[in-house]
Amino acid sequence: MSTFQQPDPKDRPARLTVGVVGAGRVGPALAASLQLAGHRPVAVSGVSDTSRRRAAAMLPDVPVVPPADVLERADLVLLTVPDDALPRLVEGLVETGAVRPGHLLVHTSGRYGAKVLDPALRAGALPLALHPAMTFTGTPVDVQRLAGCSFGVTAPEELRLAAEALVIEMGGEPEWIAEDMRPLYHAALALGANHLVTLVAQSMELLRSAGVEAPDRMLGPLLGAALDNALRSGDAALTGPVARGDAGTVAAHVAELRKHSPGAVASYLAMARATADRALAHGLLKPELAEDLLGVLANGTEGSAR
Repeated sequence: MSTFQQPDPKDRPARLTVGVVGAGRVGPALAASLQLAGHRPVAVSGVSDTSRRRAAAMLPDVPVVPPADVLERADLVLLTVPDDALPRLVEGLVETGAVRPGHLLVHTSGRYGAKVLDPALRAGALPLALHPAMTFTGTPVDVQRLAGCSFGVTAPEELRLAAEALVIEMGGEPEWIAEDMRPLYHAALALGANHLVTLVAQSMELLRSAGVEAPDRMLGPLLGAALDNALRSGDAALTGPVARGDAGTVAAHVAELRKHSPGAVASYLAMARATADRALAHGLLKPELAEDLLGVLANGTEGSAR
């Protein structure tokens, strides 16, 4: 793993005025990181009271203005809105004449590459897709978490160095993602991070139902070790009754879940089937044990449909 080093001031690109369109959890944190690198936040837009309060906390003294005014004041504009809203936002900014030649327009969507900014490109803007592979809280701790965070970077080849330089200035590490690979890249992150939260939350609920007073304390060391092992060893880190082929234990799990948490049955079965497939493919699950196990999982699926 590479070690992040803050660029020497003399090597930094020219200082930019920075604007944020969409004061959700991501935009103010990135703008604050750019401010630490010497750039100057000058405007932010936010609709809800929550976003305005967040902007005031993360970017004090930076005025909250309409999106068109953000573009008028800033050289570098962070478009940090939900994925589904991004294409309409870009088109609207171009149609109203807010985009000017030379504007650096940066969106942070994982799903989209640079092509979603094509309307702005035709208006003379410079399009960059910089997606931080990080979960955000909307608090100052996010700025610290950007140190060493990977960014999925997509941009026209002539802007590649500029895009990577901005990521490095925010404390991140650029990872180049091809335009047509953005949806797959984003699906991979969602599968790992978003679904992890769901699985951990379900696990804590079940532990509470089993009488465990501090499920977070119980799970912390276990999940930390599992994550470390998985990152180091991949499928070789698989353990537990599915990887061992303990069909009776898995059947008991399914039966208990049906009694105490029917909503968790589907996710248990889905992950158990995926785990069994991977364990088989990597020689961890013996074929002679897999038949009974897969039978239990199939019966569990049929039971959940009733």
